[in-house]
Amino acid sequence: MAKGPTVYHVAERAGVSIATVSFTFRQPEKVKASTREAVLAAAEALGYVPSASARGLARGRTGALGLFAYDYLLDPAHGRREEGLADPDPLSTESLGNEDLRLFPLYVDEVQRGVELECWRRGQALFVGGGNPENNEAVLSDIAGRVDGLAVFPRSVPSEVLARIARRIPVVEVSESELNRDLDHVTVDNASGIRAMTEHLLSEHGMTRLMFLGGMPSSDNDQRLRAFLGTLHDSGLSPANESKYPCGSDEGIAEVVASLCNDGNLPDAIVCATDQDALMVLDSLAAAGISVPTEVAVTGFDGIAAGRVVRPSLTTVRQPMEQMGRTLVRLLLERLDHPEKPPAAVRLPIRLVVRESCGCKAG
Repeated sequence: MAKGPTVYHVAERAGVSIATVSFTFRQPEKVKASTREAVLAAAEALGYVPSASARGLARGRTGALGLFAYDYLLDPAHGRREEGLADPDPLSTESLGNEDLRLFPLYVDEVQRGVELECWRRGQALFVGGGNPENNEAVLSDIAGRVDGLAVFPRSVPSEVLARIARRIPVVEVSESELNRDLDHVTVDNASGIRAMTEHLLSEHGMTRLMFLGGMPSSDNDQRLRAFLGTLHDSGLSPANESKYPCGSDEGIAEVVASLCNDGNLPDAIVCATDQDALMVLDSLAAAGISVPTEVAVTGFDGIAAGRVVRPSLTTVRQPMEQMGRTLVRLLLERLDHPEKPPAAVRLPIRLVVRESCGCKAG
Protein backbone atom coordinates (compact mmCIF):
# COMPACT_ATOMS: atom_id res chain seq x y z
CA MET A 1 0.00 0.00 0.00
CA ALA A 2 1.40 3.41 -1.03
CA LYS A 3 2.27 5.77 1.80
CA GLY A 4 -0.32 8.51 2.16
CA PRO A 5 0.23 12.26 2.41
CA THR A 6 1.79 13.56 5.63
CA VAL A 7 1.47 16.70 7.69
CA TYR A 8 4.50 18.04 5.82
CA HIS A 9 2.71 17.76 2.46
CA VAL A 10 -0.32 19.61 3.82
CA ALA A 11 1.83 22.35 5.36
CA GLU A 12 3.72 22.85 2.09
CA ARG A 13 0.55 23.02 0.00
CA ALA A 14 -1.21 25.42 2.40
CA GLY A 15 1.92 27.55 2.93
CA VAL A 16 1.88 27.17 6.71
CA SER A 17 3.95 25.46 9.39
CA ILE A 18 3.35 21.88 10.47
CA ALA A 19 2.37 23.26 13.90
CA THR A 20 -0.45 25.21 12.26
CA VAL A 21 -1.68 22.06 10.53
CA SER A 22 -1.64 20.24 13.86
CA PHE A 23 -3.57 23.03 15.61
CA THR A 24 -6.13 23.09 12.79
CA PHE A 25 -7.11 19.50 13.51
CA ARG A 26 -6.59 19.38 17.27
CA GLN A 27 -7.47 22.90 18.46
CA PRO A 28 -9.13 24.70 15.52
CA GLU A 29 -10.28 27.58 17.70
CA LYS A 30 -6.65 28.69 17.96
CA VAL A 31 -6.26 29.05 14.18
CA LYS A 32 -7.47 32.06 12.17
CA ALA A 33 -10.50 31.16 10.05
CA SER A 34 -8.84 31.92 6.70
CA THR A 35 -5.78 29.87 7.63
CA ARG A 36 -7.93 27.02 8.87
CA GLU A 37 -9.86 26.96 5.59
CA ALA A 38 -6.61 26.85 3.61
CA VAL A 39 -5.29 23.94 5.66
CA LEU A 40 -8.54 21.98 5.38
CA ALA A 41 -8.68 22.60 1.63
CA ALA A 42 -5.11 21.34 1.24
CA ALA A 43 -5.86 18.28 3.35
CA GLU A 44 -8.95 17.47 1.29
CA ALA A 45 -7.10 17.91 -2.00
CA LEU A 46 -4.31 15.59 -0.84
CA GLY A 47 -6.57 13.08 0.88
CA TYR A 48 -4.81 13.64 4.19
CA VAL A 49 -6.16 12.10 7.40
CA PRO A 50 -4.48 13.00 10.75
CA SER A 51 -2.68 10.08 12.36
CA ALA A 52 -3.58 9.64 16.01
CA SER A 53 -0.78 7.12 16.46
CA ALA A 54 1.77 9.55 15.05
CA ARG A 55 0.60 12.27 17.42
CA GLY A 56 0.79 9.81 20.25
CA LEU A 57 4.36 8.84 19.46
CA ALA A 58 5.35 12.51 19.37
CA ARG A 59 3.76 13.16 22.77
CA GLY A 60 4.48 9.81 24.35
CA ARG A 61 0.75 9.18 24.62
CA THR A 62 -1.94 7.44 22.60
CA GLY A 63 -4.50 10.24 22.94
CA ALA A 64 -7.08 7.66 24.04
CA LEU A 65 -8.78 6.74 27.33
CA GLY A 66 -10.58 3.54 28.29
CA LEU A 67 -13.82 2.74 30.13
CA PHE A 68 -14.59 -0.75 31.45
CA ALA A 69 -18.15 -1.38 32.57
CA TYR A 70 -20.41 -4.14 33.83
CA ASP A 71 -21.52 -6.82 31.39
CA TYR A 72 -25.12 -5.53 31.48
CA LEU A 73 -23.93 -2.53 29.52
CA LEU A 74 -24.24 -4.86 26.54
CA ASP A 75 -27.57 -5.41 24.78
CA PRO A 76 -29.17 -8.49 26.39
CA ALA A 77 -31.06 -9.26 23.18
CA HIS A 78 -27.88 -9.41 21.08
CA GLY A 79 -27.43 -13.11 21.59
CA ARG A 80 -30.99 -13.88 20.48
CA ARG A 81 -30.59 -11.90 17.28
CA GLU A 82 -27.31 -13.68 16.54
CA GLU A 83 -29.12 -16.98 16.90
CA GLY A 84 -31.81 -15.85 14.47
CA LEU A 85 -34.56 -15.98 17.07
CA ALA A 86 -37.38 -13.49 17.10
CA ASP A 87 -36.68 -10.38 19.13
CA PRO A 88 -39.84 -9.63 21.15
CA ASP A 89 -41.27 -6.15 20.99
CA PRO A 90 -40.51 -4.60 24.40
CA LEU A 91 -43.21 -1.98 23.81
CA SER A 92 -45.89 -4.67 23.77
CA THR A 93 -45.91 -4.97 27.57
CA GLU A 94 -47.51 -2.56 29.96
CA SER A 95 -44.97 -2.90 32.74
CA LEU A 96 -41.27 -2.20 32.82
CA GLY A 97 -39.84 -5.69 33.00
CA ASN A 98 -36.11 -6.32 33.22
CA GLU A 99 -35.52 -6.39 29.44
CA ASP A 100 -37.69 -3.30 28.92
CA LEU A 101 -35.17 -1.35 30.98
CA ARG A 102 -32.88 -1.46 27.97
CA LEU A 103 -35.24 1.02 26.30
CA PHE A 104 -33.86 3.54 28.76
CA PRO A 105 -30.32 4.51 29.77
CA LEU A 106 -29.25 2.84 32.98
CA TYR A 107 -26.77 4.15 35.54
CA VAL A 108 -23.75 2.88 33.62
CA ASP A 109 -25.08 4.29 30.35
CA GLU A 110 -25.48 7.79 31.78
CA VAL A 111 -22.02 7.76 33.36
CA GLN A 112 -20.60 6.51 30.05
CA ARG A 113 -22.31 9.37 28.23
CA GLY A 114 -20.53 11.83 30.51
CA VAL A 115 -17.21 10.14 29.72
CA GLU A 116 -17.94 10.31 26.00
CA LEU A 117 -18.91 13.98 26.08
CA GLU A 118 -15.84 15.00 28.05
CA CYS A 119 -13.52 12.95 25.85
CA TRP A 120 -15.02 14.64 22.80
CA ARG A 121 -14.60 18.07 24.40
CA ARG A 122 -10.95 17.39 25.22
CA GLY A 123 -10.06 15.70 21.93
CA GLN A 124 -9.56 12.23 23.43
CA ALA A 125 -10.47 8.96 21.75
CA LEU A 126 -12.40 6.48 23.91
CA PHE A 127 -12.27 2.67 24.10
CA VAL A 128 -15.31 1.13 25.80
CA GLY A 129 -15.49 -2.50 26.86
CA GLY A 130 -17.43 -4.83 29.07
CA GLY A 131 -17.18 -8.48 29.92
CA ASN A 132 -18.31 -11.29 32.15
CA PRO A 133 -16.51 -13.30 34.81
CA GLU A 134 -15.08 -15.60 32.13
CA ASN A 135 -13.41 -12.95 29.96
CA ASN A 136 -13.40 -9.58 31.73
CA GLU A 137 -9.72 -9.73 32.70
CA ALA A 138 -8.69 -10.41 29.10
CA VAL A 139 -10.93 -7.62 27.75
CA LEU A 140 -9.70 -5.19 30.37
CA SER A 141 -6.05 -5.97 29.68
CA ASP A 142 -6.60 -5.50 25.95
CA ILE A 143 -8.15 -2.06 26.50
CA ALA A 144 -5.45 -1.07 28.99
CA GLY A 145 -2.79 -1.81 26.42
CA ARG A 146 -4.29 0.71 23.99
CA VAL A 147 -4.95 3.73 26.20
CA ASP A 148 -3.26 6.33 28.39
CA GLY A 149 -5.66 5.90 31.32
CA LEU A 150 -8.56 3.70 32.37
CA ALA A 151 -11.87 4.26 34.21
CA VAL A 152 -13.59 1.23 35.73
CA PHE A 153 -16.81 0.50 37.57
CA PRO A 154 -16.48 -1.08 41.03
CA ARG A 155 -16.13 -4.84 41.38
CA SER A 156 -16.18 -5.30 37.60
CA VAL A 157 -12.68 -6.84 37.78
CA PRO A 158 -10.55 -8.28 40.58
CA SER A 159 -8.73 -5.74 42.72
CA GLU A 160 -5.33 -7.30 42.07
CA VAL A 161 -5.84 -6.90 38.31
CA LEU A 162 -6.59 -3.21 38.74
CA ALA A 163 -3.57 -2.77 40.99
CA ARG A 164 -1.34 -4.35 38.36
CA ILE A 165 -2.70 -2.12 35.59
CA ALA A 166 -2.46 0.96 37.82
CA ARG A 167 1.29 0.44 38.07
CA ARG A 168 1.52 1.12 34.35
CA ILE A 169 -1.26 3.61 33.53
CA PRO A 170 -3.57 5.84 35.62
CA VAL A 171 -6.74 4.09 36.82
CA VAL A 172 -9.78 5.84 38.29
CA GLU A 173 -12.75 4.05 39.82
CA VAL A 174 -16.40 4.98 39.62
CA SER A 175 -17.38 4.86 43.28
CA GLU A 176 -15.12 4.32 46.24
CA SER A 177 -13.37 0.99 46.65
CA GLU A 178 -12.40 -0.39 50.01
CA LEU A 179 -9.67 -2.45 48.28
CA ASN A 180 -7.93 0.24 46.22
CA ARG A 181 -7.50 3.26 48.46
CA ASP A 182 -4.49 4.32 46.39
CA LEU A 183 -6.61 4.87 43.25
CA ASP A 184 -8.42 8.05 42.25
CA HIS A 185 -12.18 7.68 42.48
CA VAL A 186 -15.42 9.55 41.87
CA THR A 187 -18.45 8.88 44.00
CA VAL A 188 -21.55 10.61 45.38
CA ASP A 189 -22.78 11.42 48.86
CA ASN A 190 -24.61 8.10 49.31
CA ALA A 191 -25.15 8.58 53.03
CA SER A 192 -26.87 11.95 52.85
CA GLY A 193 -29.01 10.73 49.94
CA ILE A 194 -30.43 7.75 51.78
CA ARG A 195 -30.70 9.76 54.97
CA ALA A 196 -32.82 12.37 53.18
CA MET A 197 -34.98 9.66 51.65
CA THR A 198 -35.51 7.82 54.94
CA GLU A 199 -36.28 11.02 56.84
CA HIS A 200 -38.79 11.99 54.15
CA LEU A 201 -40.65 8.71 54.61
CA LEU A 202 -40.58 9.04 58.39
CA SER A 203 -41.49 12.70 58.77
CA GLU A 204 -43.62 13.50 55.70
CA HIS A 205 -45.53 10.22 55.51
CA GLY A 206 -45.42 9.03 59.11
CA MET A 207 -44.10 5.62 58.13
CA THR A 208 -42.32 3.55 60.76
CA ARG A 209 -41.92 0.10 59.15
CA LEU A 210 -39.22 0.46 56.52
CA MET A 211 -36.98 -2.16 54.91
CA PHE A 212 -33.93 -1.93 52.66
CA LEU A 213 -33.79 -4.11 49.54
CA GLY A 214 -31.04 -4.48 46.94
CA GLY A 215 -29.77 -6.94 44.37
CA MET A 216 -26.03 -6.83 43.69
CA PRO A 217 -23.42 -5.84 46.29
CA SER A 218 -21.34 -2.70 45.74
CA SER A 219 -19.48 -0.21 47.87
CA ASP A 220 -22.16 2.40 47.07
CA ASN A 221 -24.96 0.09 48.16
CA ASP A 222 -23.05 -0.84 51.32
CA GLN A 223 -22.88 2.85 52.24
CA ARG A 224 -26.58 3.31 51.51
CA LEU A 225 -27.51 0.40 53.76
CA ARG A 226 -25.41 1.73 56.63
CA ALA A 227 -26.97 5.19 56.27
CA PHE A 228 -30.47 3.68 56.20
CA LEU A 229 -29.87 1.68 59.38
CA GLY A 230 -28.22 4.66 61.08
CA THR A 231 -31.15 6.96 60.29
CA LEU A 232 -33.64 4.46 61.67
CA HIS A 233 -31.52 3.99 64.79
CA ASP A 234 -31.37 7.74 65.36
CA SER A 235 -35.19 7.77 65.20
CA GLY A 236 -35.47 4.92 67.69
CA LEU A 237 -36.57 2.41 65.04
CA SER A 238 -35.41 -0.92 63.67
CA PRO A 239 -35.81 -2.09 60.07
CA ALA A 240 -38.98 -3.99 59.26
CA ASN A 241 -38.56 -7.55 57.96
CA GLU A 242 -34.82 -7.00 58.37
CA SER A 243 -32.86 -5.83 55.34
CA LYS A 244 -32.83 -8.00 52.23
CA TYR A 245 -29.47 -7.13 50.71
CA PRO A 246 -27.76 -8.39 48.72
CA CYS A 247 -30.30 -10.63 46.99
CA GLY A 248 -27.78 -11.38 44.28
CA SER A 249 -29.99 -10.94 41.22
CA ASP A 250 -33.27 -9.59 39.85
CA GLU A 251 -34.73 -13.02 40.46
CA GLY A 252 -33.69 -12.76 44.10
CA ILE A 253 -35.51 -9.45 44.43
CA ALA A 254 -38.65 -10.92 42.87
CA GLU A 255 -38.50 -13.85 45.30
CA VAL A 256 -38.24 -11.53 48.32
CA VAL A 257 -41.21 -9.46 47.16
CA ALA A 258 -43.27 -12.59 46.46
CA SER A 259 -42.49 -13.90 49.95
CA LEU A 260 -43.53 -10.60 51.56
CA CYS A 261 -46.80 -10.62 49.63
CA ASN A 262 -47.56 -14.28 50.36
CA ASP A 263 -46.87 -13.81 54.08
CA GLY A 264 -48.96 -10.63 54.26
CA ASN A 265 -45.96 -8.98 55.85
CA LEU A 266 -45.36 -5.94 53.67
CA PRO A 267 -43.63 -2.97 55.32
CA ASP A 268 -44.80 0.61 54.99
CA ALA A 269 -42.03 1.27 52.46
CA ILE A 270 -39.34 -0.61 50.57
CA VAL A 271 -36.21 1.53 50.24
CA CYS A 272 -34.25 0.10 47.29
CA ALA A 273 -30.51 0.35 46.77
CA THR A 274 -30.91 1.43 43.12
CA ASP A 275 -33.59 2.51 40.67
CA GLN A 276 -33.12 -0.73 38.75
CA ASP A 277 -33.90 -2.67 41.94
CA ALA A 278 -36.92 -0.44 42.59
CA LEU A 279 -38.34 -1.00 39.10
CA MET A 280 -38.08 -4.74 39.64
CA VAL A 281 -39.91 -4.33 42.95
CA LEU A 282 -42.68 -2.30 41.28
CA ASP A 283 -43.03 -4.97 38.60
CA SER A 284 -43.21 -7.78 41.19
CA LEU A 285 -45.75 -5.92 43.34
CA ALA A 286 -47.93 -5.24 40.30
CA ALA A 287 -47.84 -8.95 39.42
CA ALA A 288 -49.04 -9.73 42.96
CA GLY A 289 -51.88 -7.20 42.74
CA ILE A 290 -50.35 -4.89 45.35
CA SER A 291 -51.03 -1.17 44.90
CA VAL A 292 -48.15 1.32 45.14
CA PRO A 293 -48.13 3.58 47.12
CA THR A 294 -51.53 2.75 48.66
CA GLU A 295 -50.41 -0.53 50.23
CA VAL A 296 -46.64 -0.03 50.20
CA ALA A 297 -44.31 2.77 49.14
CA VAL A 298 -41.24 2.11 46.98
CA THR A 299 -38.17 4.31 46.49
CA GLY A 300 -34.97 4.09 44.46
CA PHE A 301 -31.54 5.65 44.09
CA ASP A 302 -29.92 6.88 40.83
CA GLY A 303 -32.46 8.97 38.92
CA ILE A 304 -32.48 7.01 35.64
CA ALA A 305 -34.96 7.99 32.92
CA ALA A 306 -37.15 4.91 33.39
CA GLY A 307 -38.10 6.12 36.88
CA ARG A 308 -39.84 9.16 35.40
CA VAL A 309 -42.11 7.23 33.05
CA VAL A 310 -42.98 4.13 35.07
CA ARG A 311 -46.34 4.27 36.87
CA PRO A 312 -46.38 5.22 39.62
CA SER A 313 -43.40 7.46 38.90
CA LEU A 314 -40.45 6.61 41.11
CA THR A 315 -39.34 8.65 44.11
CA THR A 316 -35.56 8.50 44.07
CA VAL A 317 -32.23 10.12 44.87
CA ARG A 318 -30.75 11.67 41.75
CA GLN A 319 -27.04 11.20 41.09
CA PRO A 320 -25.22 13.61 38.72
CA MET A 321 -24.26 10.70 36.48
CA GLU A 322 -23.10 12.71 33.49
CA GLN A 323 -20.97 14.87 35.77
CA MET A 324 -19.47 11.70 37.25
CA GLY A 325 -18.38 10.60 33.78
CA ARG A 326 -16.89 13.98 32.96
CA THR A 327 -15.02 14.01 36.27
CA LEU A 328 -13.51 10.60 35.52
CA VAL A 329 -11.94 12.00 32.36
CA ARG A 330 -10.67 15.08 34.18
CA LEU A 331 -9.03 12.98 36.88
CA LEU A 332 -7.34 10.70 34.37
CA LEU A 333 -5.87 13.59 32.41
CA GLU A 334 -4.74 15.34 35.61
CA ARG A 335 -3.08 12.11 36.75
CA LEU A 336 -1.24 11.86 33.42
CA ASP A 337 0.07 15.39 33.84
CA HIS A 338 0.82 15.08 37.56
CA PRO A 339 1.54 11.44 38.45
CA GLU A 340 3.10 12.49 41.76
CA LYS A 341 -0.17 13.86 43.21
CA PRO A 342 -1.85 11.92 46.04
CA PRO A 343 -5.01 9.94 45.15
CA ALA A 344 -8.01 12.19 44.52
CA ALA A 345 -11.42 11.44 46.05
CA VAL A 346 -14.21 13.45 44.45
CA ARG A 347 -17.60 13.21 46.17
CA LEU A 348 -20.44 14.80 44.20
CA PRO A 349 -23.73 16.06 45.69
CA ILE A 350 -27.08 14.34 45.22
CA ARG A 351 -30.73 15.49 45.19
CA LEU A 352 -33.93 13.95 46.57
CA VAL A 353 -36.57 13.72 43.83
CA VAL A 354 -40.07 13.17 45.21
CA ARG A 355 -42.64 11.54 42.92
CA GLU A 356 -45.67 9.25 43.18
CA SER A 357 -44.26 5.95 44.45
CA CYS A 358 -43.86 7.27 48.02
CA GLY A 359 -47.33 8.84 48.10
CA CYS A 360 -46.43 12.33 46.93
CA LYS A 361 -47.55 14.05 43.77
CA ALA A 362 -45.27 13.65 40.76
CA GLY A 363 -42.37 16.12 40.83
